[in-house]
Amino acid sequence: MSARIHHSPFNIVVLAAGLGFFIDTFDIFLFNVYRVASLKELGLSGEALTRAGEYLLSMQMLGMMIGGVLSGVIADRKGRVSVLFGSIVLYSIANICNGFVQDVDTYAVIRFLAGMGLAGELGAGITLVGESMSIEKRGYGTILVATLGGLGAVTAGLAGDFLPWRSAFIAAGVVGFLLLLLRVKAMETSIFKSTQKSEHPRGSFLHLFRNRKRAWRYIACIIMGVPIWYSVGLLITLSTELAAEHSISNLQAGLCFILFQCGVTAGDLSSGVLSQVLKSRKKVLIGFMSLAILATGLHFILLQLSAPFYVSALLIGLGCGYLSVFVTTTSEHFGTNLRVTVTATVTNFMRGAVTLLIPLRILIQESFGTSVSTSLIAVGIVVWIPAIIAAVVLPETYGRDLEFVEE
Repeated sequence: MSARIHHSPFNIVVLAAGLGFFIDTFDIFLFNVYRVASLKELGLSGEALTRAGEYLLSMQMLGMMIGGVLSGVIADRKGRVSVLFGSIVLYSIANICNGFVQDVDTYAVIRFLAGMGLAGELGAGITLVGESMSIEKRGYGTILVATLGGLGAVTAGLAGDFLPWRSAFIAAGVVGFLLLLLRVKAMETSIFKSTQKSEHPRGSFLHLFRNRKRAWRYIACIIMGVPIWYSVGLLITLSTELAAEHSISNLQAGLCFILFQCGVTAGDLSSGVLSQVLKSRKKVLIGFMSLAILATGLHFILLQLSAPFYVSALLIGLGCGYLSVFVTTTSEHFGTNLRVTVTATVTNFMRGAVTLLIPLRILIQESFGTSVSTSLIAVGIVVWIPAIIAAVVLPETYGRDLEFVEE
């Protein structure tokens, strides 16, 4: 049976997809929040703790990138709903197990599996929402999904003040299983059903690169998303180091993270609504990306003045709130036979880019003897210029009928 077309964003499909993305971002940032506390309890400190944290983050991101490809292929071949069920089961089991780890290697395996489970949530969810809603209301559904994702990150930031790390991971796994109850009623979209008998390749990652224009669209979509993770993975994560370098005392790094995520949540909501009102994804993408660049400039100005940068953290988050429009336009750029493969891999490859940006920043700092802030400015230039170019060059997708395939 196929799901009916929804004209209101307040429906079970949007709620199930939105809560899935809530759990997705909650888990990703939950590890960031509890990284130090959990590794200290496992007996690590100093340089060993730092290296173990980087190792665990790399394993989680590796799991997400591999999981992004696998979940996309399965969703485009077998259906979006199958991925939504399978991903949340794997994620939930992994996080409950995470609450009982006793060594770093086991911890790494579990973060890898959790990453694989999380990888399909956003791609499959956004696609299911887009394909199950009317063309004129589609954007409102994806707005709610992205906004709930932003709230998941904020909740993770707040959780550190209330729950021990083991309890937090177990609770996240239990909530994941509860989400399955909402997904019992989820039905496959008629658009996906219509492609099952198509002779065109379905869920083929390699098929993305068999056409030059299609490959460019795909790479351009990834490039547009990378600055979001530059902002949170480098600028905000290194708040403590930046404050020390510029003699800023009593800076609350946790507050910077929460303010950034509050900005992202507000940005997801406002950018999505604006794209509907203006009937343009492209204009909103360029506008919010420009805001993020200006806010990043303010961030470094405040650093030079040795002033706390809470306001700039909030504004950078607001600018990076183009995420809701970004994932929507990514799914709209590609045909039904490759839509989840693209959306799942793009969102996870842009996240995984942080594992390349971190060593790039270190390389710049060590090779040229620069400060942390100067190396961050250099990396910012590297990610933001291509992102703006990609947003300008890619065509408008607002109002596009999603019932088409990639030949």
